[in-house]
Amino acid sequence: MNNKPTLDELFERRITYPDVEPQSRLSRLVGLDDQKSRLAKILGLLVNPGGLTDWAQRHHPGAQALLETMLQRPPLVVLAGDVGSGKTELAETIGDAVARQEKIDITLLPLSLSTRGQGRVGEMTQLLSAAFDYTVAEATRLKSASGKARGAVILLVDEADALAQSREAAQMHHEDRAGVNAFIRGVDRVANAKLPAAVLMCTNRLSALDPAVRRRAADVLSFARPNEEQRRFVLSSRLESIGLGRHHIDALVTATGPQRGARGYGFTFSDLTQRLLPAIVLDAYPSRPVDGARAVELARNITPTPPFRDGDATT
Repeated sequence: MNNKPTLDELFERRITYPDVEPQSRLSRLVGLDDQKSRLAKILGLLVNPGGLTDWAQRHHPGAQALLETMLQRPPLVVLAGDVGSGKTELAETIGDAVARQEKIDITLLPLSLSTRGQGRVGEMTQLLSAAFDYTVAEATRLKSASGKARGAVILLVDEADALAQSREAAQMHHEDRAGVNAFIRGVDRVANAKLPAAVLMCTNRLSALDPAVRRRAADVLSFARPNEEQRRFVLSSRLESIGLGRHHIDALVTATGPQRGARGYGFTFSDLTQRLLPAIVLDAYPSRPVDGARAVELARNITPTPPFRDGDATT
């Protein structure tokens, strides 16, 4: 590959926060308050490390060694968990919360699947290096000599296990190993330059990530399927207003959970919001109102997305 990769080859798109659309999407992510809070804090410290110093001066004077430990953490966060659990949606929208919190613009750069290349020698390495070159250049322009940065960049790597899988795998191709090495070098470049930039990785298979990548993660946020309380919130907040009673909501919560003797897992968040709720509406539209008993019947007939197993192929 002789020509310099274009931005369209490197990134799926470019998103700038704050913006109304990601703010709305973020607000609809229920049951992920802990992950939202932790991720916003991590990204906020990258943008405004002086905020941590101000906090320490107020509450813990003399904690310089502790502050240095905190601020030396790599700018890499891994979001790991089951399919449909909100990882990618949070990664694509959390920048809006941080942009509003810090009153700056933040740019999201979702890494394109084409950066995996087509197996040609040196291709993946060149593409990944170019993606990090662009990220570093953008973040360097936003870095401030002192205090809060003028902006920040988030590099998003979805389906990260397909890109940064363990180099210990016996079947791994040499080109893939070189690509993982390029990715690790890129993360280290961002860290060593202390730039207002972060790398977010989403994966269904945390165990498949290369150990060196996992060691560099400042945090690993875990995501799971909604529990009974979370399913109840998603369903009641959308169905009570159209007249469904408590007994029907209770039945829907039960129908969307694990079923003894049938399946050991319940619906994912996306199963609830993208499959069940639309199915309930479309079943009644356009000639009749939504019926609670019929909604429960529909829920019982929908098969939730199976959990992702480590032996499954990445899609």
